[in-house]
Amino acid sequence: MSKYDRANDLEITPAIIKEHGFKQEEYDNILKILKRPPTYVELGIFSAMWSEHCSYKHSKPTLKKFPHKGKYVIQGPGENAGIIDTGTDMAVAFKIESHNHPSAVEPFQGAATGVGGILRDVFTMGARPIASLNSLRFGSIKSANTHRLLPGVVAGIAFYGNCIGVPTVAGETVFEETYEDNCLVNAMTIGIVEKKKIIKAKASGLGNSVMYIGAMTGRDGIHGATFASAELSEETAENRSSVQVADPFMEKLLLEATLELIDKKVMVGIQDMGAAGLTSSSTEMAFRGNVGMEVDMDKVPQREKGMNAYEIMLSESQERMLLVAKKGKEKEVEKVLNKWGLHAVVIGKIIKKQNIIVKEKGKIVADIPIEPLADSGHPLFPLKHQKGVKPAYLADINIKKSDVKEPDDLEAVLKKLMGCPNIASKSNIWEQYDHMVQTNTVTLPGSDAAVIDVKDRDFMIATSVDCNGRYVYLDPFKGAQIAMAESARNVSCSGAEPVAFTNCLNFGNPEDPEIFWQFEKSVEGLSDAARALKTPVISGNVSFYNEGPAGAIYPTPTVGMVGYITGSEKRYCKQFFRDNNDVILMIGETLEEIGASEYLKELHGLVKGPVPDINMKKEVLIQKTCRDAIKKGFVKSAHDVSKGGLAVALTECCITGTLHGEKPIGAFVELQSDIRLDALLFGETQSRIIVTAAREKVTALKKLASKNNVIISEIGKVGGSRLIINVDWASKKNPKKINLGIDELIDIWSKGVNKYV
Repeated sequence: MSKYDRANDLEITPAIIKEHGFKQEEYDNILKILKRPPTYVELGIFSAMWSEHCSYKHSKPTLKKFPHKGKYVIQGPGENAGIIDTGTDMAVAFKIESHNHPSAVEPFQGAATGVGGILRDVFTMGARPIASLNSLRFGSIKSANTHRLLPGVVAGIAFYGNCIGVPTVAGETVFEETYEDNCLVNAMTIGIVEKKKIIKAKASGLGNSVMYIGAMTGRDGIHGATFASAELSEETAENRSSVQVADPFMEKLLLEATLELIDKKVMVGIQDMGAAGLTSSSTEMAFRGNVGMEVDMDKVPQREKGMNAYEIMLSESQERMLLVAKKGKEKEVEKVLNKWGLHAVVIGKIIKKQNIIVKEKGKIVADIPIEPLADSGHPLFPLKHQKGVKPAYLADINIKKSDVKEPDDLEAVLKKLMGCPNIASKSNIWEQYDHMVQTNTVTLPGSDAAVIDVKDRDFMIATSVDCNGRYVYLDPFKGAQIAMAESARNVSCSGAEPVAFTNCLNFGNPEDPEIFWQFEKSVEGLSDAARALKTPVISGNVSFYNEGPAGAIYPTPTVGMVGYITGSEKRYCKQFFRDNNDVILMIGETLEEIGASEYLKELHGLVKGPVPDINMKKEVLIQKTCRDAIKKGFVKSAHDVSKGGLAVALTECCITGTLHGEKPIGAFVELQSDIRLDALLFGETQSRIIVTAAREKVTALKKLASKNNVIISEIGKVGGSRLIINVDWASKKNPKKINLGIDELIDIWSKGVNKYV
């Protein structure tokens, strides 16, 4: 028997109010809105719609700082997914979202349903999904909890993506102790759509039928949105009913049926029943159309006996959509859905009164004005206007370089870094994903960005997801700038112009002023970098309350960048070295910075700043130089310098061709510098890109860099079976050298994480 069986008869007590997550002031506002006590169903609806996950009540004022307009933007934030123009008859839809708490409780189902949900957000816009990405974070690679979570999350992602036939083309996997109790699972999907077929989640047309399509409703996922708006604890972790159950085969049918319905022009609007299920989809669609909606629970297809209105309205069962049919087109909708073996049922209608009205057994069990449920501008909406406080820990987070002993054995440092969890190969993870289905993927996982060809069109799509939470923890503004810059830099290294981004803002409890300060500064940093790069945000997600018993995660504003490679030649680059005797050059310059680096953490056990500096004007010019060089055919490979610094980036250029079926190749590099050796080789100075060029192209490449007022230096040549790095260290008598076999480096790199997966 369901615990909600007597829902409509229950008295609304203080305990029940607390159970639904309301503060007293918020409950008082409900009384003002309704001018009476709420029914149990109404309380549940308010609880879902005013949850952080649905309402963004703590973040909306801050999110207004983002740039969201630009020459490519067709649809910005506020819809299921954002859409950008391509300059052709096609457009690109994309979005990233979190499924952190469900994945921490039920890793397989949590991750799988995260993928399913973001796919639906994209195809409800009329776009066919062509690629998925993910950004994953776990605790220590050696911890028992990571060994529980990692295989389940990866299996869930692989199961859903592989079954539905959408390639998983790129991502990142990070291991830090801060994510031990609260893993992060951020899922992103990209789709393409003919501009004339774009459809939105808007209800209109008085008397039009509201139709339910897809899978039947069960009791899984009840209060999923509320669950995602609370800190993880032993108590919340036991709430497994808040985690949905995935069925990718059903979703494949729903995808094809939805796109066919759009082709037939039988709908006014459509929305995924995602967080808060039927509650959010009905309320949000009605709000966007300035109409009301009446729905009858007795008509909703149910897979479990005895379900009541409360459960049906709040269920987050997967693979379901709500649509508004054009007048007289209901039978056509049913015909299409029947063809695909899915339910298509009229469960309600559009009404003039701007309320959500819920009926059950002929009685009205909920009647709520829509505006205060969905409009953050309504005076009784629980919007929070907060100011953060700079965290106390930032008073003592910077090291003195003089206190860090320089290493004697550079080869030992490089080997340790190549085997550390955040640098070592993750091939055992992404090889579980099908990245070639649909046969559009031209740059596979293992390069800076994935590249997807759009057949029969003169453009390709490049994409990357990035964030260094350690940087953001130590300097939220600068760390967020770097997250944006690196995601764009990865796209530029493929030859694509970054166009727009989506974000998944993962933070702790926003009611903590120090956490909120991290959030504010991160948004400001992302916004500053986005304006410099001319890449507006078009969609995204805020995930708060990412905390466990040990405290909050590192602030992690994940950036998903999308860019275009245009022109009939469709020139693009990969990150690994190609041919013997090619010249190795570095665009940008190295500064004496070791703060916040992987080297400092792995070799010295320190998570300390200062975070590497970044000059966004310089960053823009360096990325432009790289893109222009690729487009003109001057360079054969391009790879940005990030985690582990220059020595690690050079090693990756030598060995990552193996992931693409290429033979590894060595390099001889000579560096001249007066800065510390560890900073030169392992520091993470920003705005640096390693490129290779045939000797005859070097002069033209240098002229291009000079034209853009960018520093470029010859540092070596490609060839052989060893990585040799000579350092002429002007301030010391003895030159230093790294001389390691490529096979040895591959062995270390390939075993670092893969032995745990």
